[in-house]
Amino acid sequence: MLAELRGVTFAYPDGTEALRDVSLSIGAGERIALVGRNGSGKSTLARHLNGLLRPSSGEVWLDGKPTADVPVAVLAGRAALLFQNPDDQICKGRVADEVAFGPRNLGFSPERTAELAAEAMTLFGLDGLDAANPYDLGWSERKRLALASVVAMDTPLLVLDEPTAGLDAFEAGLLASALDRLGEQGRAVVLISHDMDFVAENCDRAVCLESRRLRFDGPVAELFTREELLESCGLLPCQVARLCARLAVRPARFTPEAFLGCLRPGETASGRE
Repeated sequence: MLAELRGVTFAYPDGTEALRDVSLSIGAGERIALVGRNGSGKSTLARHLNGLLRPSSGEVWLDGKPTADVPVAVLAGRAALLFQNPDDQICKGRVADEVAFGPRNLGFSPERTAELAAEAMTLFGLDGLDAANPYDLGWSERKRLALASVVAMDTPLLVLDEPTAGLDAFEAGLLASALDRLGEQGRAVVLISHDMDFVAENCDRAVCLESRRLRFDGPVAELFTREELLESCGLLPCQVARLCARLAVRPARFTPEAFLGCLRPGETASGRE
């Protein structure tokens, strides 16, 4: 197993409890949506995966080993984290240097660093912006720059906090393509998001937190059929799931393509799984 949380509870120094007895495992190549209302503990959980936060009780394991005594700098080479606000992450004066910053500091050779940076820039539509100042870019460009910088680190696990926020449909498509590429490479992604349509189309598994506790861990499609759970967690199902509920059809995935497959002539409701 790539990563595990074992009975993790966490409280901030002022005594505010943010996680309570959360157990979770993450396998190579998985695409996991971490969902729940604001304040449910999602970002707190994410920061445990790369050591920015340490459990008050319980354990976090990476690569089959506990992380309690592993420095954050070492964990950064195994689990990369995208912050919600790209301006909290950008630190260099050139786009190319920003994307290369992570792999360079992880000790990759100059040749491999250049290769990883170039591939990540292409994935997120940043070709030709090498010499640009990141702070001269628009918000969504800076978001894509932060994404490219994280992907370029070549870590087995990536944790992306609200990666679609501020992106238009084309840019969200670039992210979706990047997730496909990461999956092909066997890299796992934990995606914190309120964008249920993006989650439905690009994640296979959902982990839902509510009031600091794990409330659901299973297929994304199943989550969207749990109306009471969604309501209690402050979530709306994706648009396709809502339409399917109105028409009493149940595709295996709540994507436009799967929905259209349910409407092919000659299929019965019982055969529309």
